[in-house]
Amino acid sequence: MQKGAILVLSGPSGAGKSTIINAASDEIGEYYFSISTTTRAPRVGEEDGKDYFFVTKESFEEDIKAGNFLEYAEVHGNYYGTSLKPVREALEEGKLVIFDIDVQGHRLVRAKMNDITTSAFITPPTLKALETRLRARSTDDESVIVKRIENAKGEIKAVGEYDFTIINDTVEEATKRFVIVAKAARLKQSTEDQEKFVEQWLANN
Repeated sequence: MQKGAILVLSGPSGAGKSTIINAASDEIGEYYFSISTTTRAPRVGEEDGKDYFFVTKESFEEDIKAGNFLEYAEVHGNYYGTSLKPVREALEEGKLVIFDIDVQGHRLVRAKMNDITTSAFITPPTLKALETRLRARSTDDESVIVKRIENAKGEIKAVGEYDFTIINDTVEEATKRFVIVAKAARLKQSTEDQEKFVEQWLANN
């Protein structure tokens, strides 16, 4: 059975992360896309358990106290976090667990599960290209677009903290690179695996 592994993806909103994951889904083996839990209200067309797990602020704060989150943050007055239970289950089933989280979330995952974590920063080739894509989506008003662009300027400075950078110039090329990264993530050995390997290697002399 394949071992479970974690692949963290970050990058500005509008970088095309979900498009790339969907395009690569047939080539990366069994995976679990980690859905965030949030206290914000669902947007039109969003489904509970598919887009997010939607919960009350009280319920979220209880889970924080109980230590049930791998990472969480408060963004624009709402909580967003990654619940540990489905992540553990997916890892035990040997799946690749894919996270789409911000720079801060990546640091927290690294601190807790570095051994089995690979990360990639996905970004359009330039800030101008990002701005063009955000405006082309026509889903956000001007103030949201401006905020996303400001956030992206800050996030790009953390690109060196990631194992890989995927430039999404064309979806086809970015998807090919993403498939390579996803396969590499599965090959990463934990410290425990490495120690076992050395032990066995030395024993068979």
